[in-house]
Amino acid sequence: MNTRVQAEKAEQFRKLHHGPRMLVLANAWDVVSARILEECGHPAIATSSAAVAFSRGYPDGQRISRDEMLDVVARIARAVRAPVTADLEAGYGTTVKDMAETVKATIGAGAIGMNLEDVTGDDESSHVALPLQVEKIRAIRETAKSLGVPFVLNARTDIYLMPIGPEATRFERTVERLRAYRDAGADCLFAPGRTGKNRGSSVKRGFGDHARRNGGRAASWKGNVANALLRDDVRWSNSLRRLESHDESSRK
Repeated sequence: MNTRVQAEKAEQFRKLHHGPRMLVLANAWDVVSARILEECGHPAIATSSAAVAFSRGYPDGQRISRDEMLDVVARIARAVRAPVTADLEAGYGTTVKDMAETVKATIGAGAIGMNLEDVTGDDESSHVALPLQVEKIRAIRETAKSLGVPFVLNARTDIYLMPIGPEATRFERTVERLRAYRDAGADCLFAPGRTGKNRGSSVKRGFGDHARRNGGRAASWKGNVANALLRDDVRWSNSLRRLESHDESSRK
């Protein structure tokens, strides 16, 4: 994709986050689903890492390679006119250098943004140390800037989703991470999981238009939320996980 056109799409995506209407991002996992979403009037397309992985025969959780994931992203970006942001799990690497390579490849695939998680495995032992995650975010921001694309980075923490650590300190640790991610250059902040009504509202008040909300489990915030992330794949992906778990148990 032409760099100028890609930069314009990135700016368009940024403006959608600050417009008068809530931005709802429905998820695609292939060209057909992306084209359908665009035809339905969605102004931007977000890919779902779980849905892409499942469609390619992999379980969720960075089992699919970066190259195969970005092959799907590239096909989608070529097929639609709308800006495309990619869910790239934990960035398909463990180092700052890996993140720089991932964002280069992502921009090369035609995407104008990405989602970055802070857990690389199946349990809390894979929770990336805060200083390292901050450096990863800075590397993504600096690399994208050097390529001339105002890349939109959504930084996610899985403290509630996993969950990670003592329940009594989850809120404080979530806020600490999200603040650090924002200060490192993240444009949007995402804390999926069951935070509870009061906690969720507190996160929203604390971060304003940086906050994203997962709408897959009947989530809602009263008032004007700047951006909501709608995961169309959540219900069926959870069903597939249950089937996968049952299948593994039956083999033992």
